[in-house]
Amino acid sequence: MLSTVRFSHPAREVILGVFTRRRLAGLVVAAGLVGGLIGAAYLFVLELVSERLLPEHWSAAGHLGVMIVVGVVVTGLIRLLGPPSDVELLVDNIHVSGGAEGVRSLRSLIPVSLICVGAGGPLGPEAPLVTATGTMASWMGGRAGLDREPLRVLSITGMAAGFTVLFGAPLGAAVFALEILHRRGLEYYEALLPASVGSLSGYAVSIVLSGAGLEPIWSFPSPERLVSGDLAIAVAAGVVGALIGYLFTYLTVAMRRLAAWVAPGARPVVGAVVLSGLAALSPYALTNGEVQMQHLSATTVTVGALLVGAAAKLVASAVAMATGWRGGFIIPLFFVGFCLGRALDGHLPFGNSWVLVAALMVAANVAVTKTPIGSTLVVTEMAGMVLLPTVLIAAIVALLLSSPVSLIESQQRRFDPSKPGEGDT
Repeated sequence: MLSTVRFSHPAREVILGVFTRRRLAGLVVAAGLVGGLIGAAYLFVLELVSERLLPEHWSAAGHLGVMIVVGVVVTGLIRLLGPPSDVELLVDNIHVSGGAEGVRSLRSLIPVSLICVGAGGPLGPEAPLVTATGTMASWMGGRAGLDREPLRVLSITGMAAGFTVLFGAPLGAAVFALEILHRRGLEYYEALLPASVGSLSGYAVSIVLSGAGLEPIWSFPSPERLVSGDLAIAVAAGVVGALIGYLFTYLTVAMRRLAAWVAPGARPVVGAVVLSGLAALSPYALTNGEVQMQHLSATTVTVGALLVGAAAKLVASAVAMATGWRGGFIIPLFFVGFCLGRALDGHLPFGNSWVLVAALMVAANVAVTKTPIGSTLVVTEMAGMVLLPTVLIAAIVALLLSSPVSLIESQQRRFDPSKPGEGDT
């Protein structure tokens, strides 16, 4: 007779643990692949929209009309499809329940963000794209019946895949997705390797579908050598970046208070008029700045134009956030730091100006997002620059000096409901 095999309780726990880990590993790869597909499709459609709506295809008056029409369409889509989700809500849900509550909010987020960014809005596609990929990963985990902790890992993996499709920086994207959940460091450390795997999976899919190469997105000059003076430049960049973070945070808060006096349905139209007015002051007020940075890296522009461009981008981004023009502020902050660094080209008593450019790009973003390691890796990977020491110094200085302010209110400590007070900022 065949005897029935019986496993002891500890053995059964081990077997279930192995099965759960393998199942999660498969879901991580799947979330990365799906994130890559979503990201590639999103950027493809965004390119088609941009070909029709970007400001360079219109006169100033014509593009003002385009912006107003987009504002009206945004209001209509939100009324028809419901309010769109955002990264801040996704971050909060990841802390509390492990992932997004559903995919319903993506119905309006995706089309609204596509026309806002495609029409030349000053915000970038990073926030909508990451919200979409993170939300879809959460949905996959929910369908698979994952508990909160593995669901959180999967949601972070989806965010990492979205970041890497846009930035082309797999390692930086994985760390960025983890750091943006907190104000002080990376706390969900168990998600680092899954996020890296998902990031690489999404990167591979996007590269295959887009036909792009593996070269960096930006072609910035890389310094031949670093000198001791560059360390001082990095510290100074961290201080300036912190000031940019304070300015952008309080500017956004002020714009939101002003926008509260306008009826919600009229805010996108009012935003369109204000953004078009800013574009009259500087051509760099509109679009998120990613393509503009590549152009400015090889073009001589006056110091005044660069400073006005940085200011216009900062104000325009705050206006867009306050008036319902969907998008992210990561790339615009990179642009502000880039312009300030380029404005000082040739005016430094020592060191290399491109060290300052990269350090300011990172510091400005870190002061708002609190992502020192992720921002450092993203910028150096995107620009193909071997500047980790100086850029990291600027990032840490900006993080320390900007700790009292925060624009992403849902950033918090690791959440554990069994410990009272856990999860406080």
